[in-house]
Amino acid sequence: MDKILEAKNINKFFTKPVEFQVLKDISFEVDKGEFVSIMGKSGCGKSTLLYILSTMDTDYTGELYFDGQMITGLPANDLARLRNEKIGFVFQFHYLLAEFSVLENVMLPAKKLGNKSKEEIEHDAIQKLKLLGIDDQATKLASRISGGQKQRVAIARALINDPIIIMGDEPTGNLDSKNSDIVFSIFKELSVQQGLSLLVVTHDDDFANRTDRIIEMGDGSILK
Repeated sequence: MDKILEAKNINKFFTKPVEFQVLKDISFEVDKGEFVSIMGKSGCGKSTLLYILSTMDTDYTGELYFDGQMITGLPANDLARLRNEKIGFVFQFHYLLAEFSVLENVMLPAKKLGNKSKEEIEHDAIQKLKLLGIDDQATKLASRISGGQKQRVAIARALINDPIIIMGDEPTGNLDSKNSDIVFSIFKELSVQQGLSLLVVTHDDDFANRTDRIIEMGDGSILK
């Protein structure tokens, strides 16, 4: 299998108010097309780990490999480009811009990357919205659609640059069970049909039990 992401001996310390080790010797990998969930009690280091894996936090020891390349120690602008091109993010809160239309929200990361013309980006954005069954909402303001639809727009936005991995931090945390099921089904389909890797931090046992593999964390370590 192709490894998309590999963490080797990741350690992380917080120094204030006193030194505290929040991640202890974390090593694991995610293969192409694999759907992995990370579970554990609040405060066990799940979100901290996700920030390191997503290259947003570079203050750690150990090595991080992405798509076969060691990315630990790369300059900030190289990491920013890697994030934009290869990682899609879905958070608990959708972070859509309320005054923008659904379509404009989805287009934003591609405009930032600047690899395609506005027409191409718009076409791609419509395709992603179609994939998620919400292209009929494209012209509506983001503030005018339901919570479940907002999270689907956030997924479309995460997909716009055709990343190789989606990272989610409690992506169903604000949704009812029906919308959680919809989001899970979308993720599963992306994994199976498009070979997209997914790494999702979740508290939802039902969600996690349907993923390919669960990484259980406790006190900053991987338990299993």
